[in-house]
Amino acid sequence: MSENKDYREPEEDQQDRGKGRSRKEKINWKKEIWEWVKIIVSAAVIALVLNNFIIANSKVPSGSMENTIMTNDRVIGSRLSYLFADPQRGDVVIFHYPDDEKIYYVKRVIGLPGDTVDIYGGHVYLNESDEPLEEGYIREPMVPDEPMHFEVPEGCYFMLGDNRNYSKDARYWKNRYVKKEKIIAKVLFRYYPRPGKIR
Repeated sequence: MSENKDYREPEEDQQDRGKGRSRKEKINWKKEIWEWVKIIVSAAVIALVLNNFIIANSKVPSGSMENTIMTNDRVIGSRLSYLFADPQRGDVVIFHYPDDEKIYYVKRVIGLPGDTVDIYGGHVYLNESDEPLEEGYIREPMVPDEPMHFEVPEGCYFMLGDNRNYSKDARYWKNRYVKKEKIIAKVLFRYYPRPGKIR
């Protein structure tokens, strides 16, 4: 006749199993942390490559480009736009400010290499044309000032702001022209606080 008995694991076996579980938990936590580290490092590398070689991300703190870009808008520019092409008249670009290259500026390309630019009577005239440049993007008509004449050197560009009456631009810089290699990116769109394409 058999007896019903409760069989219990020896205390030593229970302790060993507990140790095994805690070791596995430690290994799983280490693996989890390592996976997160890999994700974070990968994201940082991708962001670094994007910001230094593909896109430029800038905030415009002033109203010099209104109404195209409003004060405190953030803009995205393509660093690849001028890799195999030259800036075109009317492009809005991010560049090193010629009088202090640590500062980035955003302005519109008006004068191309070799152009003459005359400003008088509240209008811009290119290459001795009798017709003023059509500028549907400017915020308001320019207040007439003393006539100004500029001759854009080869390899350089002449930049003006769209808010012409309130823009510190090439008309007033000590070093008036921006070299092509100092142009960082072509602005594509603004994304904060008012998204929209740049025209």
